[in-house]
Amino acid sequence: VTALRTAARTHLLLHAHGPLTAGAAEDSLWPLPQSLRTSRRQLQLAPDRFQLVHGAGSSAGPGCGILYYEYIFGQSRWRSPGRQWPPLRRELSQLQVVITAPEPGCDSYPRLASSEACEYPAGSRLPRGAVCWAAFLVNESFIYDFPRFAHRGILLDTSRHYLPLKSILTNLDAMAFNKFNVLHWHIVDDQSFPYQSMYFPELSNKGAYSYNHIYTPTDVRLVIEYARLRGIRVIPEFDTPGHTQSWGKGQKDLLTPCYNGEQPSGSFGPINPIWNSTYDFMNKFFKEISSVFPDDYIHLGGDEVSFDCWKSNPDVKDFMKEQGFGIDYAKLESYYIQKILDIVSSYNKGYMVWQEVFDNKLKPDTVVEVWMANNYAHELSSVTQAGFTAILAAPWYLDYISYGQDWKKYYSVEPRNFPGSEKQKKLLIGGEACLWGEFVDATNLTPRLWPRASAVGERLWSSSNVTDLQDAYKRLSNHRCRMLR
Repeated sequence: VTALRTAARTHLLLHAHGPLTAGAAEDSLWPLPQSLRTSRRQLQLAPDRFQLVHGAGSSAGPGCGILYYEYIFGQSRWRSPGRQWPPLRRELSQLQVVITAPEPGCDSYPRLASSEACEYPAGSRLPRGAVCWAAFLVNESFIYDFPRFAHRGILLDTSRHYLPLKSILTNLDAMAFNKFNVLHWHIVDDQSFPYQSMYFPELSNKGAYSYNHIYTPTDVRLVIEYARLRGIRVIPEFDTPGHTQSWGKGQKDLLTPCYNGEQPSGSFGPINPIWNSTYDFMNKFFKEISSVFPDDYIHLGGDEVSFDCWKSNPDVKDFMKEQGFGIDYAKLESYYIQKILDIVSSYNKGYMVWQEVFDNKLKPDTVVEVWMANNYAHELSSVTQAGFTAILAAPWYLDYISYGQDWKKYYSVEPRNFPGSEKQKKLLIGGEACLWGEFVDATNLTPRLWPRASAVGERLWSSSNVTDLQDAYKRLSNHRCRMLR
């Protein structure tokens, strides 16, 4: 097997993730590869004799094969005591892997620019007449594959309901099985602040649901490493200036005091954008976040900011006059966002924002995520016409459920079906399936997300002409059973 480019350390054998069974490969592969040739000739694998080895010139080390091995054979018992399987004449005993990538094999973090193209010629080493005692069969096949989009994400919300570490790790396994390569971790919000900050421990001490509902630095490192080994990037989202009520519990004077007439009402609104102390805090906080999360990007949110509290605050109104903003509070929001972008940029990080932040004053390297369902094609057209890179989430909000097979509507989306030139279409680098947490916790996370998200996974990976719902249903049914195992 020759992996032409990087991140193949994770995706190399996922087309054959197991346990392997006999049958036509095209009946079960998900997402469908770009090119597939398969024969009825079957090869047999013996778990105790099968090896993954790295050939001459491979940039990967020996540890790269461990996950592949588990995916192929699963965790079921390989042998039944006293039972002997009939032998086949052809045994696949060794798969040679050559990864040619600029990054050093298994030790690097996946990136947006990482490529995942790979090639699977049939059989590396086939000893003739070998006797094999375990029933793992694979059709001899040739696969050449690469993703259509570079960014294929799942958003998990751990603020509305806390998700135990085990739930997040299980979801990362499911993501790998469906060739998703980005965990968009919406880690905090109004409801709770479960991220345990090293610089500002009071944020979680006072903002989390309880001391049992936090992610320690060790937890975060585990998630990042578990994801890395599966070729998955972890992009954290710290959404401001709105969605920040939980921040104010542990950081005094961060939120804007709301007024009722001339008196404070006792409630608080978005982050206060007029005080220097706000930016001192954000500078130190994002310095920490930039060091904790190795990905090139941080999601900065920026959505759904209510201006009512800002409008009621006399100090904010005075600041608006000084800055010449008049009564246009969108300019105040833009002022705040620019300050945050400058801070994050100073730590050599890129940034993603929700579509409300989009305007022509954004830094040109900002990635804009389109989430509003109403006329999202028009929004994609506007964002890309302005030269910004875009990610599509609008048609894939999986927290919304309906009766029947709603995977079909997710599958039928064509991401690049929006007005614009070919240059604009190339600025859409992928999409995300979002599972917001208002009505989702560990008890229903997996059945609500999977296999519905699998439909999004194939749409973002496979060729644009892979649209046959009947064929997809057959393959998705097999794939669902595989994931259940």
